Amino acid sequence: MAHAHAPHASHKHPYHLVDPSPWPILGALAAFTMFVGLLVYMHYDVIWLFLLGVAAVLAVMFAWFRDVVREATFEGHHTPVVQIGLRYGMALFIASEVMFFAAFFWAFFDSSLFPAASTGGQWPPQRVTVFNPWELPFLNTLILLSSGCTVTWAHHALIEDKRAQMLQGLGLTIALGLTFLLVQAYEYSHAPFSFKDGIYSSTFFMATGFHGFHVMIGTVFLSVCLYRAWAGHFKPDHHFGFEAAAWYWHFVDVVWLFLFVCVYWWGGSGAPRV
Repeated sequence: MAHAHAPHASHKHPYHLVDPSPWPILGALAAFTMFVGLLVYMHYDVIWLFLLGVAAVLAVMFAWFRDVVREATFEGHHTPVVQIGLRYGMALFIASEVMFFAAFFWAFFDSSLFPAASTGGQWPPQRVTVFNPWELPFLNTLILLSSGCTVTWAHHALIEDKRAQMLQGLGLTIALGLTFLLVQAYEYSHAPFSFKDGIYSSTFFMATGFHGFHVMIGTVFLSVCLYRAWAGHFKPDHHFGFEAAAWYWHFVDVVWLFLFVCVYWWGGSGAPRV
């Protein structure tokens, strides 16, 4: 279906004056509940608060996506000037995510480059068995890098107005993202250490686990884009929603490369492997 993307008739300027929305504050409360629930689960093995937070985050995401899609596709608020601001906003959001992961890498390198007496003065700590990086971690690396190729294929197909190829590329990307999550869940279920076993295990699970959470969120983004592409919302010259999801997915790819090289390969060298 085709929709006009002209600026709203009542506006005499190219900017979008956003209506008051409850979703930012509700999204913050939902995220706070989720992360507090995660801490409660880590320390007390009580998971219901975390699940409640996840459900609240998903509900807010659904409502917020609905409003943004309506503003962009049906009300024509996302003019070229507005899209420039959206691009800056997405770039700053990804920069904030880089800082988020930098904290985990900082903790990992601080512990690995300057081993404390509690780790036996070595890294990985004494009596720690680690994953073989060339088995499941390498498989997941290939899966995620392949998904970066398929989302790029879908983006170029959209620009060239090849709808069938765009849908195929997006579908493959989502399937690869879900496969990555399944492989990581299998890996976690067979981990030779648990979260509470020390600094190595805690930094490992925090870094790789939060990356897996980002893959999950990125898969949700791409699933929304798949529906919108099927519904005809995207045009070759008007598809920032898809572009933002692709940027996010490439960011997730790059973070995984750092995790694979630093945590799985270099960080586990010299220790027994499973």
